[in-house]
Amino acid sequence: MKLFEYEAKNVMKSYGLPIPQGSIAKSVDEAVSVAEKIGLPVMLKAQVLVGGRGKAGGIKSASTLDEVRSISSALFSLKIKDESVESVLVEKKLNIVKELFIAVTIDRSEGLPVMIASSMGGMDVEEMAKEHPESIVKLHIDPRFGIVPFQARKVAQKIGLREKQLITFSDIAVKMYKIYEELDAELVESNPLAITDAGELIIADARLNIVDDALFRHKEFQELSLKRMPESTELERLAKSKGVRLVDLGGDIGVIGNGAGLTMATIDVLTYYGAKAACFLDVGGGASAEEFARALTPLIEYPRVKAILINILGGITRCDEVARGIKKVYEDLKFTKPLTVRLSGTNEEEGQRILREIGINTFTSIDDAVKNVIRQVSSNR
Repeated sequence: MKLFEYEAKNVMKSYGLPIPQGSIAKSVDEAVSVAEKIGLPVMLKAQVLVGGRGKAGGIKSASTLDEVRSISSALFSLKIKDESVESVLVEKKLNIVKELFIAVTIDRSEGLPVMIASSMGGMDVEEMAKEHPESIVKLHIDPRFGIVPFQARKVAQKIGLREKQLITFSDIAVKMYKIYEELDAELVESNPLAITDAGELIIADARLNIVDDALFRHKEFQELSLKRMPESTELERLAKSKGVRLVDLGGDIGVIGNGAGLTMATIDVLTYYGAKAACFLDVGGGASAEEFARALTPLIEYPRVKAILINILGGITRCDEVARGIKKVYEDLKFTKPLTVRLSGTNEEEGQRILREIGINTFTSIDDAVKNVIRQVSSNR
């Protein structure tokens, strides 16, 4: 999930990072009010979640209140890559003498977090890397220790910083990594990280993207993430609110499998027998009882799902763990929605025993399981 610039800066400010004085405005009058409060000149920055904002005219400076009014009015009527501008960030204008770049993200090829820094901020990082590869400095980070300050100071030296700025840069780098780690971010970036005429380092622009699959761990972002899923269906939003990702397929039989291939094959068998799956939900290999219980909950709660088919091929995933997850949800929610379970593989007998105790019969054949869930749906319509 992407955050708007002002949201990213609010997070960074809470971690002690230096950001410009300013506030968000939802109307022209609010923009003028903020400018009066913080003093002129100011920067007016359209808040959108797409790139290329500056080139599209979404960032302007204003030296008078009349300019604040006319420019903010123009920004509110702007569309940037089809995204409407619903808010404008009004900030005290910085006297910038140099622009740097700093980001913490994941290097998937190395399987490690990486800090990227450059003495050439304020331009597209892709263009920067292409045209001036020598300006890019990378520091791969051992997650066991995070960024150690002396490592960040070495990076600061390589991009030309000295003395007090070197220390300040190191402090910013350490705090940005802390945000990356604690908030499950996939990107924490400042471009530019500005050096002012007073020699201060200020985060002039900010980006913060949170890993969607980790949002369930961050209650503070969940309401926000649901608002930013307009393209999702009601079932997908319900699942996401429970920390589960699924694909709504529009039918009435909820399908859970452990592995994408097995789940797709289960949907194929359902389709072969004339039924339609409500969703694609893969719990993956090695899912614990708690993870399985979380996956099952939205399907129980959503009314369009008339019955649930669980197809588990126990390898890494243990059938008894799956059975304990089902039992936990069954006892917690006292649900009566028809449930068909196919269990086969590791600890199969123990899993079957656990489910028999709560009155759920299991199948070892997928054909038999599918025929059973179709009968359940037919009698439940």
